[in-house]
Formats: sequence, structure tokens, C-alpha cells
Amino acid sequence: MSNSPRERLSVLRTRFSQGGGVNDAALLLVTMLALWVLFAAVGMYLQYDTAGVLGTVVNMTFLVAVYALAVLALNLQWGYAGLFNIGVAGFMAVGAYSVGILSGDPGGTPAGFGLPLPIGILGAMLIAALVGLVAAFPALRLRADYLAIATVAMSEIIRTTLLARPFAEITGAGQGFRNFPSNPARTLYYENPGDVTSEPNAIGEAVFGVFESLGVARTNLVVDLTYALLLLVIVGIVYVLSRRTGNSPFGRVLKAIREDELVAESLGKDTRLFKIKIFMLGCALMGLAGALWQGLGNQSVNPTTNFLPVLTFYIFIALIVGGSGSNTGSVLGGAVFAALLFLLPTYISNIVSTFNLTLPRPNSAVEAVTPLFSADPMPLVGFVVANIDSMRFIIIGVLLVWLMQNRPDGLLGHRKEVASSVDLMQRDRKRGQTAATDGGRSQGGESDE
Repeated sequence: MSNSPRERLSVLRTRFSQGGGVNDAALLLVTMLALWVLFAAVGMYLQYDTAGVLGTVVNMTFLVAVYALAVLALNLQWGYAGLFNIGVAGFMAVGAYSVGILSGDPGGTPAGFGLPLPIGILGAMLIAALVGLVAAFPALRLRADYLAIATVAMSEIIRTTLLARPFAEITGAGQGFRNFPSNPARTLYYENPGDVTSEPNAIGEAVFGVFESLGVARTNLVVDLTYALLLLVIVGIVYVLSRRTGNSPFGRVLKAIREDELVAESLGKDTRLFKIKIFMLGCALMGLAGALWQGLGNQSVNPTTNFLPVLTFYIFIALIVGGSGSNTGSVLGGAVFAALLFLLPTYISNIVSTFNLTLPRPNSAVEAVTPLFSADPMPLVGFVVANIDSMRFIIIGVLLVWLMQNRPDGLLGHRKEVASSVDLMQRDRKRGQTAATDGGRSQGGESDE
């Protein structure tokens, strides 16, 4: 049997299929296509122009990608090793600020080091991992609730430090940080990406011309679309790496620690070292999510409004929705939460207004609920629509309670995980074929059969 690249690729494709990778990839692709169609339909129903419809889809795609990335990072810690990290927002803040400080303009305020963006992103991941290491030594000695308290305290220490006036020359303190490198998607379309007045290059002129012919004259929207698609590619890479981590011997030890750490220790595994490694890896990916989301995506961060503990709560809900311990569930949960639970309700009031319905507008929740006793739900409907930005958090909370009671494993968390990356039930040789007695290829034999 030869080891040609084609045969090796065939083996990898077979193993990916046996592990459910093909079905999972198809599920995620169908989910994204459905969300694109849904939000495009919302934009068209609200009579947006072509640019408005595209902007609606791009905004949704961006949020889905960054949430999926953050949820994948949390799944490595909580889903695989059972580490209850409630400091996700803090490690994302470390990544966002680090990429700005490392790759920001040296002449900006606060000044950056001006390093190339790839170095800045890798540096942000490394710094977030090192902060995770600092937090891991004392925190991982604790268990369950105490670990959660320690990590959320670490997150608040980070946020308070970023707000501290003595560090204003580095972090901007309460004024926030805006000296981020330009969106990396601009390098594809502009001669000088860092200059907002730069002329487009040949690729930019061609791509912008195509979109302009379709009714999209906003070049920034094309850049945002490219960046959102780039984020989806990064999510795909992290997803594949996370799957391989889970199917590796390292991943199987993590799952053993999650199920019963004492048993894992009795088998001779240094559980503390394994937990430190996965905690650092998860923190590095959280730093990457923060850098790509608030840093390069939004180009502005402020600890007074960003990286609050509620962000950690959102990411946990997304993981619970998708299913803890499932990488596919992590991406699916991030997509469902970001698109359907977080973003879609903001369009509801506009959608309702297109029906020309005159809904009652109660001044308080009591006035909205009381008519229910007389079988009149319209005041409650009007109250919910008028206060949808606030009510969506209540809806998310109610959904969380329902999930905990009726589907605690989430959408995909109930699936049994294979312990091997290959199908152990598959025969390596055809029926009737004898096993090798010459020691196999490594011992000079003709084959490994």
C-alpha cells in the first residue's frame, strides 16, 4: 500500500466522515445559509435598499462569527475540562487592548508600538495566555463555585486596571482606547490601508465597481463584508483544531478530568498540568476573539461599556444553547444566540410597525399584565414591542431556565463523543484475509495487514 498524497487525503477524509465531521459541517453550512436568507428577508421586508439589506446580513455574520469564536474558546475550558471560568470578558479585554498597544500607531494616543498586525494578533493571544497562566496557578487549586468566584474576580481586576488613571497613557483609562490598526480587510483593497483617504488599488477598483453596479456604493460596507467572511474562515480553522484537540489523547484526558478528576489522577495523569494547559489555550482564543471583535472590528473599546460581566453571561448562554462539550454545538449555539436571540429582536418593532397595527402602550409592567386576567393580551404585546431592547434580556433569561429544565444538554450536547478518531468497528483487512506474520512494513514486511 503506497503513501501517496491522494491516499493520505482519502484517509483523512474518511476519518473526518467517521467522526461526524461531514454531517456537522453540513449542519453549520445550512444554518448559516438559513440565517443569511432570514436576515436578507428582514431587510427586504423593511424596504431597505440593496446596501441596507447587505449591511443587515453583514452585521449578523460578524456577530455570529465573533460569538462562535468566543464560545469555542469557552468550550475548551468548560466543555472539555469542566473548568468553570466566569472571567471570559476579562481575557477578551486583554486581547483587544494588547493588539492595539502592540500594533497601534506610535504617533497615536495612547501610543502603540507599530508592530505588524500578525505579530500584534499573536502577541495578544500570548499575553492573554500568560494572564491565564497567572490566574490558573491559584484558581485551579479551587473547585466548582470557588473557581468561578476567582475567575470573575480576575476579570474585574483586569477591567478595573484598564480603567485606572495611572495607566491612562497606556490604556486610555476611562476615555477608552481607539488607536487600533486598520481593518485587515482594507489591505486587500487600498494602496495605503492605514490612510482613510487612500485610493483603492486595482483589486479594490474592480471589486468596488462590481458592488456599485449592484447598488452598493458604500466601500466601507464591502470592507466589512470581507472582514466578516474572514472571521468565518478563522472560526472554521479554530473549529477544526478544537475537534482534533478533543479527539487527541490530550483531549481524552481532559474529558476524564471533567468526569472524575480523582480517577484521572489514579491513572497517573498530572491533572493540574493538563488543566493549566487547556486554561491557557482557552484564554489565548478568548484574547483572539476580543482582538478581532472589539479591537479590529469595532476599532474602539471602553471598559465602562465593553467587557462587562454580562458579556461572559451571554457567551455561557450561547454554549448552553448549543451544548457544552460539543464543538459543533458551540458554533451552532453562538449563531443561534447572536442572530436570533440578541440581534433579531432589535428589528421586531420595525417589523410590527409595517403592519400598521395600533398597539396599546402601557406605562408599566403592571398595566401590561393586568389585562391578561380579562383575556386581553394586546397590552402585554404592545409593552413587549415598545420595550424590546430591555425585554430581550428577560426572554433570554426565560429561555435559559427552560433549557435547564427541559434540555440541559443543549441542542447537540446530548450526542455521545467517540473516544477515537477512527472507527474501531471497521475491519482493517478483508474477510478471510490473514494477518501479517512478517512484522509489517516497519520490520521489512510487504504490508501492515
